Amino acid sequence: MAKKKSAAKPAKAASAAPTTHADGMPGIDIGLSAGERRKIAEGLGHMLADAFTLYLKTHNFHWNISGPMFNSLHVMFEGQYTEQWTALDEIAERMRALGYNAPGSYPEFIKLGSIKEEPGLADAADWREMVRQLVVGNEAVCRTARKALKTADDAGDDPTVDLMTQRLQTHEKYAWMLRSLLQ
Repeated sequence: MAKKKSAAKPAKAASAAPTTHADGMPGIDIGLSAGERRKIAEGLGHMLADAFTLYLKTHNFHWNISGPMFNSLHVMFEGQYTEQWTALDEIAERMRALGYNAPGSYPEFIKLGSIKEEPGLADAADWREMVRQLVVGNEAVCRTARKALKTADDAGDDPTVDLMTQRLQTHEKYAWMLRSLLQ
């Protein structure tokens, strides 16, 4: 006698659908609470401000380097600012994935950033001063990345942890390479 097939088990109910906004768009349900996403995005906003300021300073020095170290520093600065430009987009896009707008104006970057512009470079700055400022700037970005990484790690936000880990590795390396020129 053939056995009867048992009735299929009912499928598990899908998790509660994310809330919808007044315009009918779905809310964000990526496994992080709204509060966690907000805190992470705030940290990324500070990171973006510092990273953009360092990018701009590095590009400025690339344009304005002169003297006996011109060729090597011109090439080094170009490699660094090119890599930094790509990273800016990754940071901003991570903020958008978390549901927040990325800052994108000088006033916002000044308010959120820890890297301050240093006057006195309008008149052919010495290459050592440029390198010193970039060491300080890269180290500042590292400190900001560590704060954002900790917030993301506490929330279990692995994509942001990964992004901040990559940025730390890059900026620690840049600081080391630049610092080595001054020793």
